[in-house]
Amino acid sequence: MKDIPPLQIVMLIVGTRGDVQPFVAIGKRFQVLQEDGHRVRLATHSNFKDFVLDAGLEFFPLGGDAKLLASYMVKNKGFLPSEHSEIMVQRQQMREIIFSLYAACKDPDPQTSVRFKADAIIANPPAYGHTHVAELLKVPLHMIFTIPWTVTSEFPHPFTRVKQPAAYRLSYHIIDTLVWLGIRDLINEYRKKHLKLRPVTYLSGSQSSRMKVPFGYIWSPHLVPKPKDWGPKLDVVGFCFLDLATNYEPPTALLDWLRSGDAPIYIGFGSLPVEEPEKMTEVIVRALELTGQRGIINKGWGGLGNLAEPKKYVYSLDSCPHDWLFLRCKAVVHHGGAGTTAAGLKAACPTTIVPFFGDQYFWGEQVHGRGVGPAPIPVDDFSTEKLVYAIKYMMDPRVKLRAVELAKAMENEDGVTGAVKAFYKHFPMKKIESASQPEPHNSKNHSRFSIRKCFRKS
Repeated sequence: MKDIPPLQIVMLIVGTRGDVQPFVAIGKRFQVLQEDGHRVRLATHSNFKDFVLDAGLEFFPLGGDAKLLASYMVKNKGFLPSEHSEIMVQRQQMREIIFSLYAACKDPDPQTSVRFKADAIIANPPAYGHTHVAELLKVPLHMIFTIPWTVTSEFPHPFTRVKQPAAYRLSYHIIDTLVWLGIRDLINEYRKKHLKLRPVTYLSGSQSSRMKVPFGYIWSPHLVPKPKDWGPKLDVVGFCFLDLATNYEPPTALLDWLRSGDAPIYIGFGSLPVEEPEKMTEVIVRALELTGQRGIINKGWGGLGNLAEPKKYVYSLDSCPHDWLFLRCKAVVHHGGAGTTAAGLKAACPTTIVPFFGDQYFWGEQVHGRGVGPAPIPVDDFSTEKLVYAIKYMMDPRVKLRAVELAKAMENEDGVTGAVKAFYKHFPMKKIESASQPEPHNSKNHSRFSIRKCFRKS
């Protein structure tokens, strides 16, 4: 680590708030690790501009709208369109994302106009064009993600519902192929017209290119251990938490409500849109009434918690840091995003997951498998009866004990530091060493970019 000079690192992140937040934590850690500090640019959707800037990181806008992406995923229960009309909508979103990646790696800062050129790229898989930009810039690429994306025989791809172990490995190849078939023309258009690179073959897919790239997975190995068939370039480093509780000032009304009775159950679905928020709110309120529990309903992007008549045992909340709120809750009910799941487990909360799509089913199954929550309730099956059963399940003292034991096991994990160490571990030092070697004056490569030249003292 001492031999690596300060770097200009760009993080290309596509997804919802839960996808972006871990990288804000990682970016902040990068900036304080060395004496001079790395320059970190977080490139993501404009929806999260203020969130990134407020954290002290540099922001660069990527294409695509996080709300539209979330709506698409909820409507189609994943990334495959259920209607023909959805295809063009999703392809346009993907086009905007892919075609914005190169600028994110080399354009000046939009706020200060300070020049920027990436020395390294960190990305999550849904950015898709990251490999091709790294190829053009000849810089290292390190993938970091919240869900399994590498072939294994221990569990299926989270975007599938495969039950037969013999098909687990195949499920990854199927998803990879389907994605590639859907975006290959966009990728090759981008390579030829924007990056001036040769097109890749239609049969190559994207899985093959990922096999050589180091991957850091940010979940707790106490929840999902690293598969035995994953090699040394793949790391499971622990959940990444961003400390938002320290500077949070809760409203007086919330504090008064919390003090007025027993610890509540949290119910919320984050940035996912809810098709019938009024009906879902009625289900939640009725289940709380039948079980004699108090509940906090997080409105989120779905518009939950709008009550025709106020209920003393229900508090509707606009927003609140999970790391502050969950410590004051006896249990949590949510959509099963990786970050929300992590926050609930860290707070030793029994957890019910109501998956909308994709990896949320995977996390629901992992939570149930560890005995810290009931079987997941798919959002289409969400009902008063099932929520009542889930609440009673979570109130079992044995479930609480298992949640406390899991939280204790996770206590000393530091996924943020783990992710940074994994980046350093796989960083190709030989590229820096070769860049620092003097070259003949008449060399055709005399203008080659050198990291050390950028940072040496004049």
